[in-house]
Amino acid sequence: MTKSNFDKIYTEPDPRAYYETLGGLGYEIPAHSATLFGQVASIVGNGHPAKVVDLCCSYGVNSAMLKYDVGFDEVLSHYIDPACRDLGREELLCRDRGWLAERASVDAPVVVGVDASAPAIDYACEAGLLDGGMAEDLEVAEPSDALTAELADVDLISVSGGIGYITERTIDRVLDRAESPWVAALCLRWVDFGPIVDAAARHGLVTERLDDTTFPQRRFADDAERDHVLAELEEMGIEPDGREAEGWHHTDFYLLRPAEDVDAAPLAELVVPEGGVRSPDADRLLEATVASSASDLRACTSRLTTT
Repeated sequence: MTKSNFDKIYTEPDPRAYYETLGGLGYEIPAHSATLFGQVASIVGNGHPAKVVDLCCSYGVNSAMLKYDVGFDEVLSHYIDPACRDLGREELLCRDRGWLAERASVDAPVVVGVDASAPAIDYACEAGLLDGGMAEDLEVAEPSDALTAELADVDLISVSGGIGYITERTIDRVLDRAESPWVAALCLRWVDFGPIVDAAARHGLVTERLDDTTFPQRRFADDAERDHVLAELEEMGIEPDGREAEGWHHTDFYLLRPAEDVDAAPLAELVVPEGGVRSPDADRLLEATVASSASDLRACTSRLTTT
């Protein structure tokens, strides 16, 4: 996966560099994930608070909006506020706890985060941004006993923008230990989601992709990143006009779940994709691709691009 390297901001002892750096690039994918994942969590919860395991959770940004009555603009403003620039870590934690205590949501989901960065997990748990967290790299190791226990009763597995950093290896290991959960993902359009489709199929899950609507992640960091992404999209046969050609990473939304759930309520009937970018010629009603294999997904992508 070739993309501008921001590794350092994910391993700082607190989230300030993360928000300052990505906020400067118009970072907005957490706002879209909060909307989409929140809608799905309310469905799988079936009247009760859902249990969500958020992969590549970093400092708990998705969890902040799922668990608390805050929007992404407020989260971003909270951490780039000059008033917190000179605070020590413990002072920042105290500030966070007071801020969050005033914004607790009724019937909020239980959110457990998984990320390779121990500093990010530690901070999110101490602040109350996560209900629990595991610093584990599932690309290289099996889930710990503690994570396995958390996955046993999970309702929804979520990941926003992390596909590519994590692959079908992580998804396979997670689904091995979960009992038919739903999986919700926002994946950059230039990253091949096909291997995830195949991994999910091995566990009895069918993949749906919301069509004609994409969700901006952030602006490209530089021309080199933009050129690389446009070249990848051309190779994949995906049209960038109105999206990546305008200087932004864009993501597709995927929902993976058992076939009987797809038959009972198709994806296009479940979500309201606020803030997404729709094709100018898209029908008023949402449409979704249903795929049981990587080849299914790629064939549907080819048809969408050429029609």
